[in-house]
Parts: sequence; structure tokens; C-alpha cells
Amino acid sequence: MGDLGALMDGFATALQPIYLLYALVGVTLGTAVGVLPGIGPAMTVALLLPLTYTLEPTAAFIMFAGIYYGAMYGGSTTSILLNTPGESASMISALEGNAMAKAGRGAAALATAALGSFVAGTLATAALSLLAPTIAELAVQLGPQDYVALMVLAFLTVSAMLGSSPVRGVAALALGLFIGLIGTDTLTAQQRYTFGISALADGIDVVVVAVGIFAVGETLYVASRMRRGPIPLVPIGGSWMTRQDWRRSWPAWLRGTAIGFPIGTIPAGGADVSTFLSYSAERRLSKHKKDFGHGAIEGVAGPEAANNAAAAGVLVPLLTLGLPTSATAAIIIAAFQSYGIRPGPLLFESEAALVWALIASLYIGNVLLLVLNLPLVGIWVRLLQIPRPYLYAGILTFAALGSYSIGASRIDLILLFLLGLMGWLMRRFGYPVAPAVVGLILGPIAEEQLRRTLQISQGDLTALVSTPFSVTVYVAIVGLLALGLWLQRREAASEAELARQLGTPGGPA
Repeated sequence: MGDLGALMDGFATALQPIYLLYALVGVTLGTAVGVLPGIGPAMTVALLLPLTYTLEPTAAFIMFAGIYYGAMYGGSTTSILLNTPGESASMISALEGNAMAKAGRGAAALATAALGSFVAGTLATAALSLLAPTIAELAVQLGPQDYVALMVLAFLTVSAMLGSSPVRGVAALALGLFIGLIGTDTLTAQQRYTFGISALADGIDVVVVAVGIFAVGETLYVASRMRRGPIPLVPIGGSWMTRQDWRRSWPAWLRGTAIGFPIGTIPAGGADVSTFLSYSAERRLSKHKKDFGHGAIEGVAGPEAANNAAAAGVLVPLLTLGLPTSATAAIIIAAFQSYGIRPGPLLFESEAALVWALIASLYIGNVLLLVLNLPLVGIWVRLLQIPRPYLYAGILTFAALGSYSIGASRIDLILLFLLGLMGWLMRRFGYPVAPAVVGLILGPIAEEQLRRTLQISQGDLTALVSTPFSVTVYVAIVGLLALGLWLQRREAASEAELARQLGTPGGPA
């Protein structure tokens, strides 16, 4: 009952007019930027992160939650009407949704995506409300060696799962760890890797790194690969969902939620894997198998629900353990750190009012997204007509202004574009950028806990595996790596099956 009372207090805060306004601004900005082609949720969150930097924490995180959920939803419009998924998790929506749009049923595809996102987001947020406090209570009892084990878990799984090659993932992680070491050593007060630049004595601000690697790097990469000028759209056609569409969609929404939320809580691929598994489940269970590949509404409803359920699942390890399981989660941790708040088991004690207001705002954000996206989809479509040069110039300008506003330092601008260039090179040569940000954020925390463990044990390395929890984590690492590889193979098999079907005579063009 205590958690329910805390959630009610969170609603009392989040429903105040000023916080409702911030939630509305957040979901509007998140959807508006997320709907643009080639801009995924991680880039959207990183780009808009400086907007929240000058607000007080509760307002900032309510707005940030809206940006996060809005960005997760925004990609569906691009996928359905443009056949250009902003991220890999939207590929399935592009496949079936665009086929529906070409058949004159774009309105039904957009409606089932919006309603599925609302249902899945609400149910997954309820699961978050129930699970997170319990996990946090258990995590409070952890010692420094247990945190070292959790950091190793995060490093290995994120570097292995968030890239096409584990070796390249580890290399990107090492780069992030190096950037995280720049600054002054808290133990010896000696400067490390500052190259004699006094502005680096305090380290590189995580917001500058996040905006540089994600927003600037992604913009340079996408701009170098996409054509100029507006892209032709498939018109929104047809009526909203019929009675048959409802009958076919609501079981898919529930199944997508059941698949997406648990996968989002583990570092095994997140929304990417959950959407493909949801699509595979719908193909097996549907009574209209012949529609798949030609615009099956279940192929939009299930994956979109799984995508948004995974977004809420990501918040469970993030809030309770401080572990990011996706690229977007790494940016959210950067947002917490920009306010001097460390996500983890003590968060529900030290910042209880903030956390429960944040969770309550997720419920509110889902309602606002539904209200915004059903009647206003035509406005989002107009954003897709922005010429590419203007779009990317605006993103770079906004990123520069946001980063400069943090410390009013020219060094930050230089670092921003150097990091952006590094992000572009990493994408160009197939190195994942998420492990670099995870290494930057968690590296100093891991170093602190490792030193604490060795100080307590007087240098005895066996202390790192001296508790049942740490041993369990190291065993779980092996299990999760095996599970992640299996899920990725399932995803690859699903992609191969889709490719074969699309290549068969009579398949969709």
C-alpha cells in the first residue's frame, strides 16, 4: 500500500498544471523530432537533452519522460507513410504498415500503432510501478563487490548485444572508458589525460558527449547517406479502424506487451529483438496468414506494442540498479547525472518524490500521446516535407546552442564537434556508439566501487566474488550472453524468412 500511496502522491505532483504543460511539451517535441526520417529515439533524446538542463529536476524529468515516450512513438509515422524506419525496431512497422498505406489503409495502420502504443505503454508502466520498488529494496543491501559485478554485467552485455560485432563493441566500450577517465582522480587529486588543458580538469560533461556522439554523429552519418529535398509520401487513406480491425488488433497488443516488457528489462537487444519476436508470434498465431507481407494489421499492432512495452521495461534496471540496457537508456542516465542524481537502489529513498512523479508522468504521457497522435497525424506528416539540408543544419545548430548553454565554454563546442566526428567515423566503420556512452557513464562508478572493494579487502582480489550475489551475477552473465545470442539468431532467422518471402513471386514490391 505504501507504493500505491507514493504513486498517488506522484500523480498529485504530475497533475499540477505546470507539470502537465511540461509533459505536453515533452511528448510534442519527442514526437515531432522522432517522426523525422533517420532520427531514432536515442538521437531524439540526446538532441533535446539540453532543453531540460535549466529546469528544476521534477519539471525536467517529467518533460524528459514525455520526450522519451514521444520519440519511441514518432518512428511509426515515418515507417508507415514513408517506408523509412528511423531505427531497426521500426522495420516491421515499415513492412506491414507501409503495405497497408499503399493499399489505402494508412489511417487504420496509424490508428492501431497509436492505440497499441497506448495500451502497451500503460500496462508496462503499471508493471514498472509494481516491480521497481521491490527490486530497489533488495538492491539496497548490495555491497561494493556486488556493484562491481553489476558493472561488469553492463559492460559485457551492452558491448556484446548493441553491436553487430562483439569485438567492435568492446573497442567502443574501451573508448568510452577512456573518455570517462579524463579529468581529476578523486583519490589522488592528480589530473589524468587532460593534455594540459585546464578546462578538462573536471572531465567532459556527459551531456556534451551524448549530444556529440549521438545527435551530431548521427546527423553527419544520415546526411551523408540520404538524398536531398522532400521525400514523397504515401497519402493517409481509408477510414479508421473497423470492427474487424479491432478484433484482430487487441490480442496482438496484449501479446506484444507480454513479449516487449520482459525483454526490455534485460540487456539482450531491447526493442529490436522484441519487435521481431512479436512479429514472428503474430505470424504463427494469426488466422489471416495470407495477409502478412501485404499489410496485415496484426503485423503493425503487435510489434508497435512490443516496442513501447520494451521502452518501459528499460526503465526497470535503469531506475533500480543504474544499468542501461539500450542506447536511449544510456542517454537517460546522462540526464540524471547532469542533475547530480545517480540512478540505483537508493534513488527510491533519496529522490522518492521525483521518481514517483516521473512514473506517474509516464501514465499521463501515454494519454497525451494518444490525444495528440490520432487527430494530429497530418501535422506530423508535414514535418516530413522539410528539405534535408535545412533539417540537418537545424539539428547541428540546435546541438551547438544546447551544448554551449551548459558551461558557456568554447572548449565544449570544440569537443562537441570532435565527438560528433568520432561518432560519424564509428558509424561509418561499423562500431556501435552506445557502448562508448555506457563506458563513459558507468566507468567512473565502476572504478569507485572497485577501489572501495580492494581497500576493504586490502587488495585481495577474491573479494570480488565473495558474496552470493556477485557469484550469481557472474553466472547470469554467461546465461544472458547465451540468451542474447539465441535471441539475435532468432531475429536473424526472422529477417531471413522475411527476405525470402519478399523475394518470392507475388510478394510485396
